[in-house]
Amino acid sequence: MKNNYKLGMILSILGILAGMLSLYFIASTYNTVIHTHFNAGQWEESNTVRFVYAVLGWLGTAAGALSAAVLWGFTKKQDWAWFWGAVAGTILLLAGFFPMIPAADSGLPVPTMWVFLLGAVMWFGMLFIGGVHKKVIALTFTAGLAYVLTFIDGVAPISKFQSTYQFPSEFLAGTDSLWNGVFIISQQVNWWGAAGWAIFIFAALKQKSWAIPVGIFAGTMSMIGGYPMGIHNVFQVQRFSMFLPAPILSTVLVIILCLPKTQKLIEGE
Repeated sequence: MKNNYKLGMILSILGILAGMLSLYFIASTYNTVIHTHFNAGQWEESNTVRFVYAVLGWLGTAAGALSAAVLWGFTKKQDWAWFWGAVAGTILLLAGFFPMIPAADSGLPVPTMWVFLLGAVMWFGMLFIGGVHKKVIALTFTAGLAYVLTFIDGVAPISKFQSTYQFPSEFLAGTDSLWNGVFIISQQVNWWGAAGWAIFIFAALKQKSWAIPVGIFAGTMSMIGGYPMGIHNVFQVQRFSMFLPAPILSTVLVIILCLPKTQKLIEGE
């Protein structure tokens, strides 16, 4: 499958289709998901969807446009095409996966599942075309899980911040005011961590030596953003918190990245 330009063209077309579906599905379900959460009394979730769905719609559409450039690259047998196809696939995976969560939580259909599936096919296909080592595929796939989970950990604080916010006339210093501050800071900490994992994936695929420190940065950001919220949430709900998978997986990945064999694997030695 390595250097299979015809397969690359087919996968690129799937990427273009996924980008168009991302735009359509997110736009068509946008207000339905917002109002369903609002009518259920989850006003903070409703506001979060207003913002996050738009961001993912932009990203998914951009990934579809990038796939068009990748298609051109494959028609011209350009060596860079598979890598940028993998970049597009990485973005589509996120744009397709997260919108399923608030939709399913509301008992609504999850049409962006198709965007996610097409993105997955595109991502794995591009790596096979690029001749990426199977161990690197396994490592970057695991990092991809951390990337998606860390992004999700950056969405939840948007709702948590709203539900714990105190108006100036009602302000009381205490636990809620502390955690309100933690939530607003953790939001971007987690999204920077998610972006770091995405960059790590791209660097590892290109066998860059700086992939390791980028991965350590991403994992550390995920741990800083995820563990405090997760542990706090465990005490609140008295059960395992869904804030915790991202920092736990990131911890494991950081340990793996610090192993000498991992550096040799990424650099192709």
